[in-house]
Amino acid sequence: MFPDKSAIRSKDSTMSLLDAARAVRENAYVPYSRFKVGAAIRSSSGQIYVGCNVENVAYPEGTCAEAGAIAAMVASGETELIEVCVIADSPHPVTPCGGCRQKLAEFGRGDVPVRLATVDGPETLMTIAELLPGAFDQTHMERA
Repeated sequence: MFPDKSAIRSKDSTMSLLDAARAVRENAYVPYSRFKVGAAIRSSSGQIYVGCNVENVAYPEGTCAEAGAIAAMVASGETELIEVCVIADSPHPVTPCGGCRQKLAEFGRGDVPVRLATVDGPETLMTIAELLPGAFDQTHMERA
């Protein structure tokens, strides 16, 4: 049985990306690190897609929150994100890992805003280009 789509996406304009990321963070499966991360992305259609980190006892097999949100967006048939928010319980905002920076760059332009937040309030605002300067993209493969 498929989950209710409202659990993975929302077009409710009253729900902010931060609210969505904060809510999904609570669903993180983190029995090993206990470090919950929530991510929310807004697609070009205005839909909000969410993801949380999902750990696995074989550490490299886990999934980052950003990757989960992107997968939900793509599974729904969309391929462009226009806004990102990531939240964690940390003394200072946590940036996406290198792999997730590349994933964000695959689906968003360099000027896409990325809001990095903590559960206590401190925030940083960056762009995808600032997170991943010199990103590898499809233009590098034009001769292939």
